Amino acid sequence: MNGALPGWTAGTLLAWLLATPLAAQPAGSAADAPAELLAGIEAPREAGSSDDSGKSLAELMETHGIPALSVAVVQDYRLHWARAWGVTDESSGAPADTDTLFQAASISKPVSAMAVLRAVQDGHLDLDDDINSILRSWKLRDDAELLAETPVTPRMLLSMTAGTTVSGFPGYKPDAELPTVPEVLGRKDEETPANTDPVVVGWQPGTRYEYSGGGSTILQLAVSDAKAEPFDQILQETVLDPLGMTRSCFCQPLPEALHGNAARAGGSATEPDEDDAQPRAPWHVYPELYAAGLWTTPTDLAKFLIEVQLSLEGRSNRILTTGFTRRMVTPGGVGNYALGFTTGADTPHRPAPPGEADRFFGHTGGNWGFRGNFVGSLEGGNGYVILATGSEANPVIFVELPTRIRAAYGWN
Repeated sequence: MNGALPGWTAGTLLAWLLATPLAAQPAGSAADAPAELLAGIEAPREAGSSDDSGKSLAELMETHGIPALSVAVVQDYRLHWARAWGVTDESSGAPADTDTLFQAASISKPVSAMAVLRAVQDGHLDLDDDINSILRSWKLRDDAELLAETPVTPRMLLSMTAGTTVSGFPGYKPDAELPTVPEVLGRKDEETPANTDPVVVGWQPGTRYEYSGGGSTILQLAVSDAKAEPFDQILQETVLDPLGMTRSCFCQPLPEALHGNAARAGGSATEPDEDDAQPRAPWHVYPELYAAGLWTTPTDLAKFLIEVQLSLEGRSNRILTTGFTRRMVTPGGVGNYALGFTTGADTPHRPAPPGEADRFFGHTGGNWGFRGNFVGSLEGGNGYVILATGSEANPVIFVELPTRIRAAYGWN
């Protein structure tokens, strides 16, 4: 399958995005960030140190091969500031700004999970239904006969405890033939364009945590089957539009008219092989929308973060009731992955030690040439979103930059 995925046509989506006036977008700029905070983030954290703490932000970006970096910081349930550094395209030198689109990679998952929970809240499916009773266009198979004892449910798929295989997806070059979602999930005895193994049940459902983008893609198909609507349209109408995420879309491939201010994939992993005569692709395309398909900005993801925080306190329920939002940040007892987010005490990306309460929720992301880090506090309305290009960006976006942000705000 070539071209845009089923759902809103590229033209309809593009017209909607371009019709949204930039004046209505609360995107930050350098002027929005207090000078002292920016100084603490852009300057070396430990002068004279030979490691990352002794480098300026510009030096960190050069050292770790990060062409573009974009950050939004939330304080007291509001966007405090947003700022972008670097260039969207190394060949043209076009500067990145706070409207620059990035691939959110796996940060797509909690945004998608909110839409799934809204479908549950509205009665389109149940968290504890057998997933095969929901699916219409494909069925989860089980060569080891594990499903006879324990059916896979949406709750298990949301919490990464369903026993499903395929952890992630490499994406496709923009000119490649794209598989349908059932083809991604796998059909026996068929040749398809899919570049990953079929998704199957690999171990007893409900017994252990195992990250599975394959399981997320099952949910993509299930909610689309349950509502009889294309997944991208469900996300646009259920989450993105109500939250005013005007610079976001689950559009794969990205409409050409939006390429101008979309960041290109970066890092050594994106360089073409020596024997590859084709130019480097600007990015990969992901038909696995739930798992990896969101194009967005940190400012837009900050709106999503704030809605989760306010909903947890019963102060805003534009998408979910407080009870359903709480399920997104409450692990079910197997691992620290709740129904959308991971949670932890000092970071959402590590389980809280015994006896310590969770303080943060979040998600990380990694597509071909893109990296992301999304962190929110369970109380107090604080957090940050970092999106970057560069396959070697992890030390900056997961360690050094969060350390500087937390120190600047006294969140340590």
